[in-house]
Amino acid sequence: MDQRPTRILAETERYRITGVLYLPPDGYRSRLSDYLNTPEHSFLALTDVELTPLNEGGPPERHRFVALSLRHIVYAVPLDQ
Repeated sequence: MDQRPTRILAETERYRITGVLYLPPDGYRSRLSDYLNTPEHSFLALTDVELTPLNEGGPPERHRFVALSLRHIVYAVPLDQ
């Protein structure tokens, strides 16, 4: 299955998170909003991730992979568009 890498920005109460989410190139679930609203998903699988603390300060953390729980997301936007 072909997938399109999409860089996103998501924010939780504690972190600002940027990373790459792989979405279908077109059709069903090809948009971030489609993916976030599907009942069968409870996590975003992100690669090439940067976590920036919002309240505690401190330097950003880099991770190759993060599974981000959808229930903790305050907002999310695609950055590649």
